Amino acid sequence: MRLSSYITVVATFIGAGAVCLVAAGFAVTLIEDTSRTAVLRELDKQSLTWADADTNGLQVFLIGTAPSEAERFKAVSTAGSIVDAARVIDQTEVADREAFAPPRFSIEILRNDSGISLIGLIPETASSKTMREDVAKLVPNEKVSDLLESAKYPAPEGWAAAMELGMKALRLLPRSKISIDAGNVSVTAMSDSEAEKRRFEQELIRSASSQVNLAINISAPRPVISPFTLRFIIAADGTRFDACSADTEVALDTIVAAARRAGMSAAPDCRLGLGVPSRQWSRAAALSIDKLSELGGGTVTFADADITLVADEGTDQSLFDRVVGELETGLPEVFALESVLPVIPDASQGPPEFIATLSPEGQVQLRGRVNSKLVRDTADSYAKARFGSGEVYTASRIDESLPRDWSVRVLAAIETLSMLKNGSVTVTPEKVRVFGDTGVPSAKSDITRLLLEKLGDSKDLSIEVTYKKKLDPVLGLPTADECEVQVTEIQSGRKITFEPGSGNLDASAESILDDMAEILIKCPDDMRMEISGYTDSQGREVMNQELSQTRAQAVLTALRERRVLMSRYVAKGYGEENPIGDNSTEAGREANRRIEFKLIRPEPPEEVTTTLEAAAETAQDVAERASEEGTSDEQN
Repeated sequence: MRLSSYITVVATFIGAGAVCLVAAGFAVTLIEDTSRTAVLRELDKQSLTWADADTNGLQVFLIGTAPSEAERFKAVSTAGSIVDAARVIDQTEVADREAFAPPRFSIEILRNDSGISLIGLIPETASSKTMREDVAKLVPNEKVSDLLESAKYPAPEGWAAAMELGMKALRLLPRSKISIDAGNVSVTAMSDSEAEKRRFEQELIRSASSQVNLAINISAPRPVISPFTLRFIIAADGTRFDACSADTEVALDTIVAAARRAGMSAAPDCRLGLGVPSRQWSRAAALSIDKLSELGGGTVTFADADITLVADEGTDQSLFDRVVGELETGLPEVFALESVLPVIPDASQGPPEFIATLSPEGQVQLRGRVNSKLVRDTADSYAKARFGSGEVYTASRIDESLPRDWSVRVLAAIETLSMLKNGSVTVTPEKVRVFGDTGVPSAKSDITRLLLEKLGDSKDLSIEVTYKKKLDPVLGLPTADECEVQVTEIQSGRKITFEPGSGNLDASAESILDDMAEILIKCPDDMRMEISGYTDSQGREVMNQELSQTRAQAVLTALRERRVLMSRYVAKGYGEENPIGDNSTEAGREANRRIEFKLIRPEPPEEVTTTLEAAAETAQDVAERASEEGTSDEQN
């Protein structure tokens, strides 16, 4: 009895314990799920979706990878606000922080009469360290203020190229501000003249590489323009300025707008300068251009306050009178107008003329008429002083019936010719015609100003001067002779080679042809050159000639593919002719297999006889024959 009671009591306790265990397990599970759900809900609410939660009994484990330490702390705080913070076990990690981005490297270089200042942040590299030394060497007698800081980061892409260009600008420009950062150089500077400004700009542009963006702002003092000149032409071949001057940007815009109304489409080459005769210059110029447009053609020329308007031949007299009257009434008081309506000349009589011609080789011919021996001798001496005594050929004859100011026109023509690279100046009693090429952008304006100053403002000028970059000495482009020398120098250490017995270029010839093309592209457009091919004496003569012709043509084609203008080049094969080595040795035969570049020089200019000179010579011959026949009759 006692045993069964004991068993009953024990069983009761065991059953109660089991029930407690089940109840406790259920309670723990409920607490775990409730805690995890509540924490996850709050994490999502705080946009901490990277974090996850797990539970083990009363403990809440935070897991996940936080993007930053701040995000990690925020997640732990959020979980601690839902459950007891002591229950939160932080098992999160923080993502590896990316390396700090390098700072922006840049330099400001200021140079003036007080010295040089270096300001900015540069990468700590060997080239940056030597930059300070380079600057000190550049201006050994000037003060250098070094305010540069450096950082231990690699130089960004484009930094070295920008530094190289910046140092080039610093050497070139004595008064400047140069801003440098990776791949960019900005230059603000001052020059002493327009010519110096152009030289600076061209030097910087040539030095800039494709890796660097270059911004240039170089200012130059405005020149004094004397006389202050403007010449506008409306002709059958187009509407243009031969000379254009303005005192301000606003005045320039006013003048250009009038030219646009008159039909000019090309961009005008106008100069801003000092010396304007009146603040009403732009209004007077615009009004004159508008009135010339109403006439339909002609020229209007300003020389300071003097204006000359020349209508086209055949302009209606009543239209001319009305337009001139309106122009005279509308002009500001300081300006004086001279108007000319040319009379149609008698076509049966040609005017006397004087012609000065300059060839591309520098040879000068003076032909036509002069009014005295003294003028002829003076013109000859003046031309020799300008062009060299060995380059002048004078063949002018004396005509005492010429106008009194003919000598002035002749000397002005020679002076004008000296402003051209090649061309001619023709003088007649009513017109001075200038035709040719120049390498100076302002040559047309300078020539117009010179002729107006020498001849007066009522002369009819025809100025057909073309600016060609290849003739510009500022750009430093080679002449035809220099091109020949440079191409020959390239071949002095290297050779254009071909596949054995073939006209196909060898792969090793690519680099030398690239270098040649780089030079020939800059050469004058009118340069003529022969590409000559030669072989050794092995094989039949006819086959050697054909092979040399094929190889010369292959070189011409290869250069054309490199964008060299080849219209004036010829390819010619000479076979085994003109050997430069001994064909009995391998070294000699190798030397004879070659390509040569030879300049084709123009024939000397033929003497040109003008129509009037021919007529005069014919009349003189007839008179001499008649005199001889009369003498013969008397003797018989």
